[in-house]
Amino acid sequence: MIGVIANCITVIIGSIIGMTFKNYIPKRVTDAIMIGIGLCTLHIGISGALSGENTLVLIFSVAIGAVIGTLIDLDGKINKLAEFVTKKTKKSDDNTNVAQGFVTASLLFCVGSMTVVGSIQAGVSGDNTLLFTKSLLDLISAIALSATFGVGVLLSCAFVLVFQGGLVLLSQFIAPFLTGSIQNELICAGSVLIIGLGLNIIGVSKIKVANYMPAMLIAPLITPLFNLLV
Repeated sequence: MIGVIANCITVIIGSIIGMTFKNYIPKRVTDAIMIGIGLCTLHIGISGALSGENTLVLIFSVAIGAVIGTLIDLDGKINKLAEFVTKKTKKSDDNTNVAQGFVTASLLFCVGSMTVVGSIQAGVSGDNTLLFTKSLLDLISAIALSATFGVGVLLSCAFVLVFQGGLVLLSQFIAPFLTGSIQNELICAGSVLIIGLGLNIIGVSKIKVANYMPAMLIAPLITPLFNLLV
């Protein structure tokens, strides 16, 4: 778990640095940074989405994930958490920015081959090399994201701990089942959500991306079934 803990620490440090310097950055510069982050987010999402091997898996996982997320109102719950944090920290961030920062950072930090492969390597063989490398990358990302979204990025360290920590703890059990195609479909589904985040950040849409997050769990579950059918 040392790699996961290191990753959480770098997210926390990066978030604190970004929030500290945010107060000295003019709003027009912050707005420009936000658009730039949105464009980069779109690039990351599109690149990852191309890793998918079966479009039907993507369609079904996103559709089922949307049903689950909407019924339990993930977006609403995250916004309530954002409202609570905003009141407690007495920051000027509005609820949307806190919630958007949490969802954006959580997905960007946890969707990708480095997360999946690195966590499994750490759990199976104790090799934390990939997670340490990812930690340094996330440190830089956290600084840039928190300068725009504030405390919401800091909160994402909890999601990183649960998601990556879960993969590490369960790695010996799930490693035999996480074939290349399953990993690719998981990354593809997560990357499509990242595209939605990018569109939200640049102001093109107002997609409730959090409601689609269960798709990341559905994709690896249904991939073996579709592999048998095709």
